[in-house]
Amino acid sequence: MKSFTGAAVSPEQLDKIIRAGMAAPTAVNKQPWSFVIVTDKKKIDELAAGLPTARGIDKAGAVIIVCTEPNKAYLQSKDFAIIDASLASENILLATEAMGLGGHWTASYPYEDKMKHVRTVLGIPTGVIPLNVILVGVPTGEDKPKEKYQRIKSIGENGSQRNSIHFHNAKND
Repeated sequence: MKSFTGAAVSPEQLDKIIRAGMAAPTAVNKQPWSFVIVTDKKKIDELAAGLPTARGIDKAGAVIIVCTEPNKAYLQSKDFAIIDASLASENILLATEAMGLGGHWTASYPYEDKMKHVRTVLGIPTGVIPLNVILVGVPTGEDKPKEKYQRIKSIGENGSQRNSIHFHNAKND
């Protein structure tokens, strides 16, 4: 979803969205995430200046930066921290859709330049990883869901099919 009307997203809607994010599972329930919610258009414009792939950010009603802290994750693992924050991010995107809103994930991690920009604009400490910037807004209706289901992922040079979905084991394809 990259086409938004520019309408505001209410504090109540944002609260529900964040609650959904926080309902995501984490390794050993460590919850190493934090969320920065931005609704101020000037601050959103500042973020946009360093996020060229955040198409539609100018019309988003809010942006949510999903952050994670490896030192708070299970085993103080960066991998677990990234996985946990990614699960929260997916829940956020599902919640926006369920509420009739639109959402769009723009990565800041693993790009050093984008993470530095987000940290600078929002004053995020260096030990905190700004995983992504999720645009949230009222959809215009221009964007249509992409069909991504593929039973057959590719066809090899010899005509053999490589499936995306496997039942029981690879021999049952």
